[in-house]
Amino acid sequence: MAEEFFPNVNWDRMWEATLETLYMSAISVAATFVLGAILGLLLFLTSKGNIWENKPVNLVLSGFVNIFRSIPFIILIVLLIPFTKFIVGSMIGENAALPALIIGSAPFYARMVEIGLREIDKGVIEAAKSMGAKTTTIIWKVLLPESMPALVSGITVTAIALVSYTAMAGVIGAGGLGNLAYMEGFQRSRNDVTLMATIIILIIVFLIQFIGDFITRSLDKR
Repeated sequence: MAEEFFPNVNWDRMWEATLETLYMSAISVAATFVLGAILGLLLFLTSKGNIWENKPVNLVLSGFVNIFRSIPFIILIVLLIPFTKFIVGSMIGENAALPALIIGSAPFYARMVEIGLREIDKGVIEAAKSMGAKTTTIIWKVLLPESMPALVSGITVTAIALVSYTAMAGVIGAGGLGNLAYMEGFQRSRNDVTLMATIIILIIVFLIQFIGDFITRSLDKR
């Protein structure tokens, strides 16, 4: 049946491309979660009225985040070619996409982290301060646990964006389903290859959304 509707699809190559997309997505999501959470925490803590209030530092961080989350991803890939070649040694292959994926998504997620932290009741933070809690304790025992549903929801949205970014990166040789859809599908007028790659990407996105929503509901005690 599959061969009838998708006669031009090389299923071994499709599976390989799927694994490449999952690899790029998983590594970049993990790195984005860590770097974005750190950036978001720093943005929150250095903002007005918070523990590490520091206007110059906050302005620098905000500027960095605003610039990199505003650059279209395809342009960011081109801008980062020298950096990518220095880090990875090549612009071809799934590893070559990782610097742009992480640098492009971490600032976006950082803003979502900051928004999640701002939703925390100030009274909870003040109560922790009044009991003599250290800053590290407030971060690990108050800020992160209280904002975790928002953080998970945010990384879910970011992960879905990253899957689409991997497809764009594939167009310029990064591998994955985007590369397969463009090189084997679009350029050779094999619409069934492009369609199958699109279906698999949609399945990945739906799975990410389902898992993210499930975890968010489990963490949200309200």
